[in-house]
Order: sequence, then structure tokens, then C-alpha cells
Amino acid sequence: MAPLVGLAAHAATGSPAPAATQPPAAFAQCKACHSVDPGGKSGIGPNLFAVGGKIAGTKPGYAYSPAMKASRKRWDRANLDAYLANPKGLVPGTKMMTPGVSDAKKRKELVDYLMALN
Repeated sequence: MAPLVGLAAHAATGSPAPAATQPPAAFAQCKACHSVDPGGKSGIGPNLFAVGGKIAGTKPGYAYSPAMKASRKRWDRANLDAYLANPKGLVPGTKMMTPGVSDAKKRKELVDYLMALN
């Protein structure tokens, strides 16, 4: 019943609906290397919890590539989308091994999910 109360409050106030924090199906590939747990340890890739809005290569607990550290990219929606589409295109020298996510809808779902984790 609580979700209905939340939706009713949203409808009454006109405030944005709460972001979904369930990972999209496309995240299954990501979680092989990345954690999204608050305070969770990094694995092959960095923990992505609260990555939205942060400067690339600065979150403690992961050995970022020199290229990622030097990029100084802010993980806003546009940069997350560009990185997910072509990691080595946005940050040449990144450690990320995936060639990218070509499906724009899947990338949007991933970006929405990552931004909701803040």
C-alpha cells in the first residue's frame, strides 16, 4: 500500500515520481564487474553507487587508468550515455573492456538507473 501513497503524493504535489532503483535487464552485463551497493567494494570495475554527477576517476577504492583520472569528465547524463555507447571513444585508454551498448533505449535505462542511485 505504501507505493500507492507515494503515487498519490506525487499526483497531489506534481513533484517528480521517485526514480526506479531496480536495475534494468541491460545491467546484468555490468554487474559482472561493477557493484552498486552503498559502501560496497570495487571489483574488476569501480563501484557505481552515487556515480552520477561525480568527476570520473576520483571515487576512492579503485585503481583508475591514468586516462580516466586525466579525463576530468563529469558523469552527467550526456557523458554517461557517450561512455556507455563507446567507452574508448570518450576516454581513450580506459580499462573498460566492453565495446559499448549500441541500443540507445538500453543506454537510457542504464543512465536512468545510475543517476537514480545518487
